[in-house]
Amino acid sequence: MYTILVYDTATERNAAILRTCRKYLHHMQNSVFEGQLSPAQLVRLEHEIRHHADPQYDHILVYTFPPGTTPHRQAWAKPDDRPHNIL
Repeated sequence: MYTILVYDTATERNAAILRTCRKYLHHMQNSVFEGQLSPAQLVRLEHEIRHHADPQYDHILVYTFPPGTTPHRQAWAKPDDRPHNIL
């Protein structure tokens, strides 16, 4: 399923969350990641993120889209020059 993850965490946890997200998704912008994940990968990602995050302080949003669908993304300022066909 297509997944978008956005986080806002305390500075001391940023590096761990960033490393974890990079293992599973494409780093698009600051704290924004996106990509295709299997249901099992999504479960593993959630487990790893919850291990590092503080539920009393950190904010982590995950948007998932049904298999076979991909949201349409537009860049309204600086064009995105990163590859989109890695996974």
